[in-house]
Amino acid sequence: MNDDMLTASAVKADPEKWPFTPHVISLETSIIREILKISSKPGVISLAGGYPSPEMFPLEDLKQSAIDVIDEFQSASAQYSFSMGIPVLREAIAERETKLGAPTKTENILITSGSQQGIELCARAFIDPGEYIITEYPTYVGALQAFDFYQAQYAMVDMDQDGMLVDQVEDAIKKYKPKLIYTVSTFQNPTGITMSEERKRALVEIAVKYGIPIVDDNPYGELRFAGEHVATMKDVGGDAVISLGTFSKIIAPGLRVGWMNCSDKIIALFEKVKQCADLHANTFTQYMIYNYVRSGKLAAHIPEIIENYGAKRNLMLKEMDKHFPAGLSWTKPEGGLFLWIELPKSMSASELLPKAIEEKVTYVYGHPFFPDGKGDNTMRLNFSNASHEQISLAIERLGKVLKENMP
Repeated sequence: MNDDMLTASAVKADPEKWPFTPHVISLETSIIREILKISSKPGVISLAGGYPSPEMFPLEDLKQSAIDVIDEFQSASAQYSFSMGIPVLREAIAERETKLGAPTKTENILITSGSQQGIELCARAFIDPGEYIITEYPTYVGALQAFDFYQAQYAMVDMDQDGMLVDQVEDAIKKYKPKLIYTVSTFQNPTGITMSEERKRALVEIAVKYGIPIVDDNPYGELRFAGEHVATMKDVGGDAVISLGTFSKIIAPGLRVGWMNCSDKIIALFEKVKQCADLHANTFTQYMIYNYVRSGKLAAHIPEIIENYGAKRNLMLKEMDKHFPAGLSWTKPEGGLFLWIELPKSMSASELLPKAIEEKVTYVYGHPFFPDGKGDNTMRLNFSNASHEQISLAIERLGKVLKENMP
């Protein structure tokens, strides 16, 4: 055979015909990521993403932390590391978790590549195709994406101002025999609602009764700027709960460091699952965060974030009262990054989005947060990322769109 016939130019591959699995081909692109592409256009103000404010990233401290890490830990900071995470960071996280209300040992902590990986590891560990997960209704769209990859099905539990309606959970367990209960119980994404302590205790009681793990996704729990402290699901449930945390919202998301806090009796199972995924989280950023936490600067920084986001939330609520038409309702979250709007049933938030984009403002319409695809009369707004001036202008623009399209 002529050698020329073996060159890349002579071989005409057709990768689109490769045998991808049907469930991968059917995966949906994140609507939030697609909307964010639109938001990058000049003049468009985005209330769509779950972005922390870049002005709150402690860049100078992180720069110094990176230098300190190289000086102190040298080549170890750039080497392969433990799948469980570097021991000093695990110990530091355990100490922080204990101070925040959930007694924790170093042996309870597994470092993940952001809390999103914690969701994915739980899906890998528990879900076979067709098996059920109990979720809030609505729930975090990123979790639905992770669970969809493993072909999960959903038993959906309604919410009110105190969170998941726990009295629906036992019937759902009996009917669907779910493998786990997934909740964002504090400053929920997308609604901003916090589950009451009473309901958290009731949910733990039911979960223990039926031997089902609760996966509590808690990326926002330290960002309370109104109301009274409510114990977390992990505080209440102990070993009944797998808690997922992250430094994304309290330091910077690009570092991609989070953690899983669960019983030391099962954490070795998750270690093996993580080894299949990525061997270990980023060694260098783990050391950077450890250095930053150890210095005491994180403890001083969190109140600054709370002050910043609380002022932005208050401004957004004030502007909504001023510019939004009657016939809408919205949450008034006591922390986190989001609030949730319900339009009249006859309105479609997804159909309104192009009109909002014409007015140079974006949001996330609600139906991707519903496992059954309903909820098209809802939308999520983010108040953490935009400036005060942008929030005022964006709400005025969105109010104009809403008024012009009210039934």
